[in-house]
Parts: sequence; C-alpha cells; structure tokens
Amino acid sequence: MNDFQAIADRVEIEALRGEFTDAAMMRDRPRLASLFTPDGALRMPNIPVEQVGREEILAGGERLQSQWDFFVQTTHPGTIVLDGDTATGRAYIQELARALDGRQGLNFAVYHDRYRRTEEGWRFAERVYEVRYLDTSPLAGTAPRSARSAGTGPARTAATPPSAASFADPAPAERLERAASALRANGFAAEILDDAAAARARVEDLLPEGAVVLTGASETLRLSGIDEDINTGGRYDAVRPRVLAVDRATGADEIRRLVAVPEFVVNSVAAVTETGSLVLASGSGSQLPANAGGAAHAVWVVGAQKVVPDLDTALRRVHEHALPLENVRARAVYGRPSAVNRLLILNAEPQPGRGTVLLLREAIGY
Repeated sequence: MNDFQAIADRVEIEALRGEFTDAAMMRDRPRLASLFTPDGALRMPNIPVEQVGREEILAGGERLQSQWDFFVQTTHPGTIVLDGDTATGRAYIQELARALDGRQGLNFAVYHDRYRRTEEGWRFAERVYEVRYLDTSPLAGTAPRSARSAGTGPARTAATPPSAASFADPAPAERLERAASALRANGFAAEILDDAAAARARVEDLLPEGAVVLTGASETLRLSGIDEDINTGGRYDAVRPRVLAVDRATGADEIRRLVAVPEFVVNSVAAVTETGSLVLASGSGSQLPANAGGAAHAVWVVGAQKVVPDLDTALRRVHEHALPLENVRARAVYGRPSAVNRLLILNAEPQPGRGTVLLLREAIGY
C-alpha cells in the first residue's frame, strides 16, 4: 500500500464516522444501518444493547429513537490503524439527550471500532460504545419541535405536514384518543394499550385456542413477540408455517387459498388516520385479501408513531418512512428491495365485531 492509498483510506474511514453521526442526528436509521457490513455489530453495554446485522441495527435503532424527546451527538476524531482491508480505531463523543419518559443527561463516551473494506467502501464491522462519564442532572435547555422531529428547520405548526423524520415520533395521548374515537365511529373496535407487552396479552385474549390464524409480515408483530406466540407456540392452527412448508413451484394455488380466508388475521398497518382509516402497503399483495375481508376476524396492532392526521399524510408516511425501512429489511432478508405495489385502505368496517385495532402508547415497528 502506498502513502496515497493510506491517506485515502483514512479520509474515507473518517467520513464513515461522520456519516454515522449525521444519520443518528437526522434520525435516518436506514442510512445508519447501511454503514455496517451485513454481519456488522453495534454494541452498547452501558444501555445495554447488542444489535448484530443491518436488520437488527435498523429495528433496534428505530425503537431507541422513538423514545427520544431530543438527542444531540458531537463526534471528535480519534485513532485509525490500517491493516490492509481491515482497520481499527476510536472516536470520542459527547451527547446530550432527553427521553420522552423524562430520563436525561450528558455523557462523554468512546466508540471502539473495527472497519472492513467492502465493495461499497469502508464499513463498520463493529462499533462498541463505552461511556466514560455520565451526568443525569436535569438539563436546563429545551428543544423546539423541529429539533425533536428532524434536527433542523423551522418549528412545525398543526397545519404543516409532518416531516419523514417525525413519522417515527409517537403521537401524544390526545391524538391517540381522536384516532380511537374515529375508528369506533367507523365500525372498528379500538383499544388504547400501554405497550407491546399489553398488546401481546390482549391478542392472546382475542384469539381462541385452536383458531386458524394468519400473521402478516410485520416488524411490530416480530418485535412484540406476537409473531412467535402465534406461529411457534402451538396454541393455534398457524397458517404461516403451513405456507412455508408448501412447494412454491407446485403449490401456488394452495398458498393463495391458505392466506386469503383464515379465521383470524393478525397484522399491523403502515398508518392509521385521526379520521379513522387504516392503510396497509404490500409488495406482493398476498396478505391483503385476508385484511380486506377474507378473514372472519382481524386484529391490527399499531404503534403510536403510525397515527397521522389524514389519508394524504398516511400515503406520505408509506413512501417516505415505511418503504425505506422495509427496503433495508428486504435487502438483508431476501437480497432485493421492496416496493409499494399494492395499497389497501380500510375506511370503515361494515361487519360489526370483525375488526379490532390495538393502539399502543409506545412506538414499535415502522
């Protein structure tokens, strides 16, 4: 390696570290996850958090980010030691943060890094976050709404459409109540629950033992444990394991029948409006018939960050927020991007007792 190559590598690694801080500050979790190798790890023992792989880094970051009132990170250059196509290094950071539950503080920390050269350029193979100083005294300052939403720009008024970054922020109690009231007026059963654990218990109450249940491909269900309860717990006649056992080449018709008319469908949505509509998006459309009416009963579990004022904003949320996050997951799991090829909008539920919406006070999924 000549001196020019070493200089170029150092510049690129320093840019990688700067990109990480920018993605964190701008709440751009898909970009942040893309800065790691596919098997890269982000470890924060002091929190404690350990995320391995881009999908976990994305999902875990979304969940952590949804708890912030505001967050500011300043990064200072540290060491870089090159070793061919790998390198190690340290970066030094100062952070100010306040969570929505009131936790707050100032800290100084070190990132212990391993880097790897890839076809995409230098990427993090591992970042280990070590806190060296922590002060949890109340912070004197505050952040305007724009800082909580996107970090820059003028404060958002009630008439201004939410930014893509604000689509990760949980809706306050009054907006959840508005959405729940509108859903009930439109024929849905709607309940407001504290968190994913409460939703997990409520879903078990709603599904009789032995019921034929289809789960949607939902990060909300995966992160909450509901997907595991239904598909591996043995309590229900779970459709998804049966679908996975069918040969794709010869059993397409059987798969369509299985997913179209289950007794129950349990899923999430991309958005719920304060006017009482549900919006679902899909690349293949395979899970939409059951949600639309094919299933005798439907249960939708919805994080607080998915509540939006109206349908126009809901469609913006689908394309500007949910799709980029799903793209990262799809590339990691399937090796190809996702797409919004099918949209389902449920404006009302004409069959009394069919559809139940569980609105959570916390953000979960995307």
